[in-house]
Amino acid sequence: MKLPTKELIQELSSVNIGPCLSVYMPTHRTHPGNGQNPIRYQNMLKRLESSLSEKYSESEIKAYLAPFENLKDDRDFWNHNLEGLAIFSSGEIFETVSLALPVAELLVVAESFHTKPMRQYLQTEDRFQILGLTLTEMRFFEGNRFSVSEIELGEDIPKTIEEALGSELTEKHTTVASYGGVGGESGNMHHGHGAKKDETDKDSERFFRIVAETAYEKFSKPSGLPLILAALPEHRNLFRKVNKNPFLLTDGIDLNPDALSADRLRTMAWEVMEPEYDQRLKNWSDKVAQAMADQKGSDLIGDIVAAATSGRVETLLLEKDRIIPGKIVDAANGLIETGALSDPETDDLLDDIGELVEKFGGKVLVLPAEKMNVESGAAAIFRY
Repeated sequence: MKLPTKELIQELSSVNIGPCLSVYMPTHRTHPGNGQNPIRYQNMLKRLESSLSEKYSESEIKAYLAPFENLKDDRDFWNHNLEGLAIFSSGEIFETVSLALPVAELLVVAESFHTKPMRQYLQTEDRFQILGLTLTEMRFFEGNRFSVSEIELGEDIPKTIEEALGSELTEKHTTVASYGGVGGESGNMHHGHGAKKDETDKDSERFFRIVAETAYEKFSKPSGLPLILAALPEHRNLFRKVNKNPFLLTDGIDLNPDALSADRLRTMAWEVMEPEYDQRLKNWSDKVAQAMADQKGSDLIGDIVAAATSGRVETLLLEKDRIIPGKIVDAANGLIETGALSDPETDDLLDDIGELVEKFGGKVLVLPAEKMNVESGAAAIFRY
């Protein structure tokens, strides 16, 4: 099972030979809830069969559903899910994608894949990364308000002070002992004396400097996501002294990250991230309002379609979970035609517009309905 990436979305968006079957459903991670996952899936397949029957023969439907049928009794597959599941099937393509955010049940049979719910994870403003840091080790996580997952570090990334400093590490540089803290939290206490302690302090500073550079070059710079530091206060102060990463948030988690469960880490990270998230949404709302006032933006679907087709959309805001069944019939003039989503020739207009904007290098963001401030489900800032 894959995770959503820009590359995967681009690959799916390039497919335009139908029928393209897109299935979304919420899933449970753990027992006993995950026992409902295959039951919900079988009900979804019945609805998918019904949608296909509007246009295709019984033999064609059987062929289209064959790869879906293979998953029904795959126990290992259903025991390893996150918050949501997306499945895409067309011809030789059959992709299953695990989503770290809940999604509504949705079936779309169209001439292209419906990728908006999957893109929401990459396009929402609530995503963040976490740097878990001790004096001897670093770990990275990525998540949102719903979940946090640890990032597997490649071989080119030093994970410990030994890997980072190598032969430059002070021999027998420290003795580390762990002591229980309040509520079972644990920290690291380091013993050192005189010149030996000075050497170990230098080791720690050099290690933190390498961590700071790695965090920026390998994670923050490519993703552009806010970074939250999880470390004991005394370690946090030293890290901030050497850090030059502009994505590091001022507030952090003042606990040893190794002492936190994934769920508590997510909860504490979101407490740090939520004010930043609210401010980001307000900034985008203000930018759209100003652009519309300056005649450099619009919330009219027809205007947005015409602008997206000519590559004039710089930023597109889409309402989360909003679907407008229909299709673009004359892109250059912004003409659209609405219809029923159960019709295999009808897709979601907002999804199609999002793909157009990304095709021309525009930015697409998905916002909660209460933060959109427009009725149409979409708002755009034009390049010119």
